[in-house]
Amino acid sequence: MTASFWDAQAAAFDDEPDHGLRDRRVRDAWAALLLPLLPRQRAVVADLGCGTGSLAVLLAEAGHEVHGLDFSARMVEAATAKAASAGVRVELTTGDAAHPPHAEASFDVVLARHVLWALPDPAAAVERWARLLRPDGVLVLVEGRWSTGSGLTSAETRDLVLRVRSEAVVTRLDDEALWGRPIDDERYLVVSTR
Repeated sequence: MTASFWDAQAAAFDDEPDHGLRDRRVRDAWAALLLPLLPRQRAVVADLGCGTGSLAVLLAEAGHEVHGLDFSARMVEAATAKAASAGVRVELTTGDAAHPPHAEASFDVVLARHVLWALPDPAAAVERWARLLRPDGVLVLVEGRWSTGSGLTSAETRDLVLRVRSEAVVTRLDDEALWGRPIDDERYLVVSTR
């Protein structure tokens, strides 16, 4: 998918409850899911494919240093406005999540939500993302195999992570509070701490 495709999605992107996190119940569900996975102290987080910055802002509000990256300049503009409105600082950059312009071993957490499935070479991306992590770093991937037939199964994503890390814990994300509606496809979290 091209940057122009995602630019065209930016204006309405937050209309989906899990994208915009406008509904307090959905926002709280994402906070309850993600915040316990991060170190208690201020972590340096890469949010790759950050979209309009909803998760980046959520993590920054919790006191973390967040660096968001997205392919779409319009998504980054929306994320910049969202961070400003929330009164938090998020470092936002336009770039390719498959080839993040960050130094190796520079992050405590690498987070990507609904990004891996859209990349041309998911295995290479996971390998690059793992190299961004410091020795105690945590890889956090939220993915799915959508009802449209696209996406990655949890087994596929787990296998990609296990090629470069020694752990990949899968948690099914079927709680409708996360999505703002019931879901009928496979949505999941993969976490690797080593």
